[in-house]
Amino acid sequence: MYVTLREVLAEANQLNMAVGAFNTHNLEMCPSIIRVAARLHTPVIIQTSEGTASYVGHRNLVAVCESMAEEYGVNVVLHLDHAKNFDEIRKALEAGYSSVMFDGSALPFKENILGTKRIVEMAQAHGASVEAELGTVGGTEDGVAVADADVRYTDPEQAVEFIEKTGIDALAVAIGTNHGQYKSKTNISFDQLEKIRDAVNGFPLVIHGGTGVKDEDVRHVIDLGIRKFNVGTDLLVNWNKTSKQCYDELKENASNRNMVMPAQKAVEEVVEHRISLFKNIVA
Repeated sequence: MYVTLREVLAEANQLNMAVGAFNTHNLEMCPSIIRVAARLHTPVIIQTSEGTASYVGHRNLVAVCESMAEEYGVNVVLHLDHAKNFDEIRKALEAGYSSVMFDGSALPFKENILGTKRIVEMAQAHGASVEAELGTVGGTEDGVAVADADVRYTDPEQAVEFIEKTGIDALAVAIGTNHGQYKSKTNISFDQLEKIRDAVNGFPLVIHGGTGVKDEDVRHVIDLGIRKFNVGTDLLVNWNKTSKQCYDELKENASNRNMVMPAQKAVEEVVEHRISLFKNIVA
């Protein structure tokens, strides 16, 4: 079924697992992600940036996710990631996105609350869910870099107040991860995450910059309340490496699908590995 973020995270809470949120950077990645989720019998979140949504077309993405959710019998969420522009959020909701993230993390605390509340009201009118962010995740997201000096961990007490006053469905937390990190792995502040988890009393938490999280740390952060796990850079890097190799090796008049299909396979391998971790199955 085509569902909201609220629905899949409620199930994740019950099963102590995380739902994979995979950024599709083009339309071709989307079916690959959904097919793997269906094969592994797990819900999945398809994410797009504002730029990808405009490039592919909001309604095109909605149509693919709705159609494949029905065809494959898998719960699919279509989520607008790190949106800051109210008009872009409205456009996604009107097109049929089932979830949006308002990123007011760079704003003063009270302004973040006020902006997030407006988005929650807008989303509820469309039957959609809302994620927001408190604290600042480092790295580069969709070409926008965050300086190290601007990185702030999420404050547990502020998290409680923020959740209560905004009515959001999920909270992205800053605990040491970085957007765009793939050549190295991050050192997560488990102590900070535990404090946040205890303060918010089971409210669904989100990790951004999931590519940089060590495999051995995935179970630990899930046990500490992470219910949505974002992965984007890992997909992009493997797609680009594979397609570049294909373009270098094949003749210029070869069908384009001969470059695209191996890249899709590379994406599927990443998604399968990640979902297997996110299920948090104890052997």
